[in-house]
Amino acid sequence: MNYKRILTIQDISCVGQCSLTVALPILSACGIETGVLPSAVLSTHTAGFSDFTFRDLTEDMPGILEHWNKEGIQFDALYTGYLGSQKQISYVLDIYENTKKSTSLFFVDPAMADNGKLYPGFDTDYVNAMKALSAKADYLIPNITEACFLTDMEYRMEYDRAYIDTLLEKLSGLGCKNVILTGVSYQEGETGVVVYEKGNYSYYAHQMLPNSCHGTGDIYASAFVGAMVRGKTAFDSAKIAAEYTMECIRVTAQLDNHWYGAAFEPAIPKLLELLK
Repeated sequence: MNYKRILTIQDISCVGQCSLTVALPILSACGIETGVLPSAVLSTHTAGFSDFTFRDLTEDMPGILEHWNKEGIQFDALYTGYLGSQKQISYVLDIYENTKKSTSLFFVDPAMADNGKLYPGFDTDYVNAMKALSAKADYLIPNITEACFLTDMEYRMEYDRAYIDTLLEKLSGLGCKNVILTGVSYQEGETGVVVYEKGNYSYYAHQMLPNSCHGTGDIYASAFVGAMVRGKTAFDSAKIAAEYTMECIRVTAQLDNHWYGAAFEPAIPKLLELLK
């Protein structure tokens, strides 16, 4: 049995169905031993909740790495999500270099922006630090906004294939090996994901659902990573993650007042079916 171990590094919102509360169960459902390194602990996520608590765990990271090095702990894959500061990014680079195997895969979701804007608290210095992390990625998983910040390109709501091709080329120019570009829509009522692997372009399109949910980017990235670590191809993993994320959105639409996240748990049987 090929039983692999992955490390995911991102914040944990105790309530809210995002980041680690999404990544850990999805990766575990994929049959992967999942180690976690919380970058911060929040009582809830920050979208729609007020007076949430926040505890920064940046200074715990070096001690955790020191213990892992002492125990000889390594990972078959590393996957990063939301990181709260440049200092955390620096520590994550150190963790990656010290816990990877020669065959390890490194997945980076540069969770820092959407809809043409950086998340609150991030600036140009943070973007530059994220560029350095992205350069190390075997698979970089940005949305179009994040891709634009990483490449210093103008964000456009309307675009063509040539614009996406330029984004992909510039992302590859950072140093990352492959790119999974999400939220790419070439025609009304449709969206999809571009898989840019070893310079080859492929596109999986699907229906654009009318409702959206907080945390679907985390769901998508986690399902993609889980499928790839399970041995699926990048294109098949991108398709599996898209189909699963859509199922999560459909399930959520059937619930009353479930505004704070996507109900990914009831859809896990769908993920297992897609992984077969």
